[in-house]
Amino acid sequence: MQIDINTLNTIARRAGEKILKHYHSGITVDRKDDNSPLTKADMEAHREIVKGLQESYPDIPIISEESKVPEYDVRKNWRRFFMVDPLDGTKEFIKRNGEFTVNIALVEEGIPVMGVVYIPADDILYYASREDGAFKKQGSSDPKKIEHIPYKKGDPARIMVSRSHGGSNTVEKLSDMGIEVSEEVPSGSSLKFCLVAEGRADLYPRFGPTMEWDTAAADAVFRYSGKNGPRKSPLTYNKEDLHNPEFIIGL
Repeated sequence: MQIDINTLNTIARRAGEKILKHYHSGITVDRKDDNSPLTKADMEAHREIVKGLQESYPDIPIISEESKVPEYDVRKNWRRFFMVDPLDGTKEFIKRNGEFTVNIALVEEGIPVMGVVYIPADDILYYASREDGAFKKQGSSDPKKIEHIPYKKGDPARIMVSRSHGGSNTVEKLSDMGIEVSEEVPSGSSLKFCLVAEGRADLYPRFGPTMEWDTAAADAVFRYSGKNGPRKSPLTYNKEDLHNPEFIIGL
């Protein structure tokens, strides 16, 4: 079955509309078992995405942050599936700083081959596919192709840093690797991948914990933003343990 990126874009926008209703009217925060925040917006976006994907692509399984993950014995045989984070950056959503996203990725054989990252607060859509490359669309404007030149090792690096996960020794670790940091660019959620893809930063190092659904869609935007072909990414998907290892995007 052929997947239409425009269908995924539409589903992401619909989820964004659900999120914005809560963003503008009031936010009630619950806690998950791991004490991370959960809002009604997370769940409504989750239901909207699952509904849209199941209606359009009923034969393709889904992994979402807000649903029970199938056992590895089941999903290890999946050739392709959707990886979803209905509201990435819940802390940013609660802070009302706009830096939260809707993420939908199509993963094939452990690699994201299509990804959509939607920023509801700004009506900005990043999307990418292995066949067509990466694009950015703001509001009703025409999409613009994203292409950038890779970071040159040895040069001072502008790095993405998390706005809500401070206290790391990222700069020191990079220095130990021979990478001098010239600027730290703060941002929330999966936007950090997209800003590297746009060339607004050189690297996104992450030495703290992340999950596969946090990264899959934006990883696709980064991978297919290369001016001379796909960029290399250290991340793979549908592992037995869905935690990502530490990584540096852009090297």
